[in-house]
Amino acid sequence: MPGEILDNQGRGEASWQWPSIHPEGRKFGAIAGVVALAGWILLGPWVGWPLAVLTLCVLAFFRDPVRVTPQDERAIIAPADGLVTLIGKVPPPRELTVDDGTGSAPMSSEPVTRISIFMSVFDVHINRTPIAGSVKRVIYIPGKFVNADLDKASEENERQHILIERSDGLRICFTQIAGLVARRIVPFVKPGDIIAAGQRIGLIRFGSRVDVYLPAGTEPRVLMGQKIIAGETVLAVLASASVIEGIAQ
Repeated sequence: MPGEILDNQGRGEASWQWPSIHPEGRKFGAIAGVVALAGWILLGPWVGWPLAVLTLCVLAFFRDPVRVTPQDERAIIAPADGLVTLIGKVPPPRELTVDDGTGSAPMSSEPVTRISIFMSVFDVHINRTPIAGSVKRVIYIPGKFVNADLDKASEENERQHILIERSDGLRICFTQIAGLVARRIVPFVKPGDIIAAGQRIGLIRFGSRVDVYLPAGTEPRVLMGQKIIAGETVLAVLASASVIEGIAQ
């Protein structure tokens, strides 16, 4: 199925399949499996069974399912699985509003809409790019590990900013933020890389948040409390600023 074209007119074949385990997680699964086997042999099933379940949980955390990404230049795609917990107008990260000497123009400091996506340990943690384009900046910032669901996590926690620019000059910034349990942000891209919309760009271990900064004049197509899917859910449509309401039921 990867690479296959599917559409809203019935083209393509779709079927459920077991998600693969990302290579980044196989070593952790192997370590957990060895510990479980040793515990079973040395201490018996009453220790071995819980460790075996823990091994399955570790593998599940690093699952990497196939996603069908809408191919629409107006669409901004969700970079992370999770729950929309914050939507508001804020300035872009200050690290991206200054000249870094690379020749890449800094972002404006004018407030834009930020969407915060909280990932629990039960969500898929592979992050994907919201648009196609060139990676202009990847900025890692050490910090704290407070609850990623709090607004102050955007400024205080360990985080990594990624700036993507399309050929027409449109730029999108999003930030991977470590949380209480997450202790490592793992990038798959570097400045200069050319990436497609929905392409895998990194992951965060274990439980965290991703902030997306929309272009000026664009409002979200998702709601507070909505569960979204990385690489598939359309967060916003460019130059669309309508208000959308929802009902929890």
